[in-house]
Amino acid sequence: MPARLTTAMVLAAGRGSRMAPANGLLPKPLVSLGGKVLIDHVLDRHIEAGIARAVVNVHHKADLIEEHLKRRRSPHIEISDERDRLLDTGGGVKRALPRLGAGPFLIHNSDSVWIEGVGSNLGRMLEAWDEERMDCLLLLALASQSLGYQGRGDFAFEAGGRIRRCVEQEIVPFAFTGVSVAHPRLFDGSPEGVFSLNAVWDKAIAAGRAFGLRMEGTWMHVGTPDALAQAEQRLAQT
Repeated sequence: MPARLTTAMVLAAGRGSRMAPANGLLPKPLVSLGGKVLIDHVLDRHIEAGIARAVVNVHHKADLIEEHLKRRRSPHIEISDERDRLLDTGGGVKRALPRLGAGPFLIHNSDSVWIEGVGSNLGRMLEAWDEERMDCLLLLALASQSLGYQGRGDFAFEAGGRIRRCVEQEIVPFAFTGVSVAHPRLFDGSPEGVFSLNAVWDKAIAAGRAFGLRMEGTWMHVGTPDALAQAEQRLAQT
């Protein structure tokens, strides 16, 4: 793993409205899966991969998330506060760029967990990162082997590990797991305020600087009560 890549951005600011029937008064990052809340699944993966710092953005029920994170001893956590305005994925990362530093960093949705296959997926990602060729590297899972994903696929691989979008009516095999590596230059010329990461990925795809890595194992997108129940059942089988 490159020593310079030791920082992560955890996206935990969403409203989690689709999970509401299962989480009661809790924000989605604090919903429990297998006896551990979702954001701790994420941060524990980071520790295993050698991530020393995590910047966590907060908006919905931000006080509860901050209070929970104060109990953790590692990684070192900083808060990117979006109480004033929810900025979507791209806008949230852009606001946090001064905290994330000048080098590449991991971006990880707080509802993205998985059962490892052979070795560490994050470890493989950080080893595969090539700062000279890449502006972003997305972790992609086979949609047919994932839990909680209901789409037609998001990306297809091209030569050399580059990725492309699916075209209209096309079904592609790979789903985005909510985990990527990015260089700050990915956000050069990006909008101010609210925008999706899709906007900067599309620019990188057009420039041939967006790459993918296939996940080994079972990805679980824990975004709804049904997906939570499926993930609990799958974890019980391991």
